[in-house]
Amino acid sequence: MDRDVCRDQVKVYQRKRKPVWLRRSLPTSPEYEKVRRLIGESSLHTVCQEAKCPNQWECFSSRTATFMILGEVCTRGCRFCAVAGGKPLPPDPEEPGRVAEAARELNLSYVVVTSVTRDDLEDGGSSAFAATICALREAIDGVYVEVLIPDFQGSEIDLQCVIDAKPDVLNHNIETVPRLYDTVRPQAIYQRSLDVFRYAAKAAPAMPLKSGIMLGLGETDAEVEVTLSDLLAAGCSILTIGQYLQPSKDHLSVETYVTPEAFDAWKTKALAMGFTDVASGPFVRSSYKAKELFESNG
Repeated sequence: MDRDVCRDQVKVYQRKRKPVWLRRSLPTSPEYEKVRRLIGESSLHTVCQEAKCPNQWECFSSRTATFMILGEVCTRGCRFCAVAGGKPLPPDPEEPGRVAEAARELNLSYVVVTSVTRDDLEDGGSSAFAATICALREAIDGVYVEVLIPDFQGSEIDLQCVIDAKPDVLNHNIETVPRLYDTVRPQAIYQRSLDVFRYAAKAAPAMPLKSGIMLGLGETDAEVEVTLSDLLAAGCSILTIGQYLQPSKDHLSVETYVTPEAFDAWKTKALAMGFTDVASGPFVRSSYKAKELFESNG
């Protein structure tokens, strides 16, 4: 093989070296093992594990987790996400009860529930979200529930099903700027995601709406600012901003490692624009410190 061609092929799979601010030691504790074991024994899934979240050791050690319902296989193939794609199994009707029991055993007062995207289901999985919210409220007095939902392919009926279950926070990630949608999440539509917020803001004006965006995929500052303006105009009030990290060589490569100082500047900018609360940093993910953001939002 030509030496130059070989060198080019190696470059395609070579990841950028992580900067010092993205290197962290992994904590170990009895609490981490307890959470990991409980989740496994309950036949449950967490987005922390499935999406290879860099915060899972910290969160598990502090007895928190984001439950992922409707299985571990997603019907979409977003090029940033570590969750497996393919043909998922039918929903498990016992899953909402198991989530509620696990949350009760962990003594949680604030629970985040997300899911894989289930475009194969007639209701997109909305009834499973509603059932899980109800099961949590039955199992834990005074529990707060945040849901991180897919776009339900634009179905207002499915979205209303979740809203009717009265989550305390409704979260839907915009993920990136509109120019990059075809590359980053080709089966999603930017305006359709904004429509989730527009509809929810009208249907439940008192319910806080939350979204998250990743940086480092090749977006410009001007594009990020436009996206934040779009979210605000659609009714979103809580924002998370984090660094995209490449899960494997088969996923999109990192274009830029954004500095902690730049993340701080984005938080200041977003608050000045009108967001009520913002978490911004290299390790921030959509449900990171979710309880703290909710409490500071009042």
